Amino acid sequence: MGLSKTEIFTDLQNEIALIAKVFGHPARVAILEHLFKIDACICGDLVNEIGLAQPTISQHLKELKQLGLIKGNIEGTRVCYCIHTENWIKMKDIMFQFLNQDLPKADCC
Repeated sequence: MGLSKTEIFTDLQNEIALIAKVFGHPARVAILEHLFKIDACICGDLVNEIGLAQPTISQHLKELKQLGLIKGNIEGTRVCYCIHTENWIKMKDIMFQFLNQDLPKADCC
């Protein structure tokens, strides 16, 4: 498989693609929905809530944290996760601007 050549695209295009990738798995969507639903940091086990194995949940949390949509705080031997409010607002603005582009007036196809 060849390189993705991300360097030929703008920073914004790469950022939108990363956001789309994170939302591209239903487990990550479910984790985010759960964090919004409880409206607090979760220190407990997401395994029962999401229904996946702990290593799988950890990998999805890692992806969400790398993009900055969630943040984690260490409390004792556990990491507590919550929505990273500032980054969530930034992501919403980026995606809104991208998705809110006007459609062409002419029907080309």
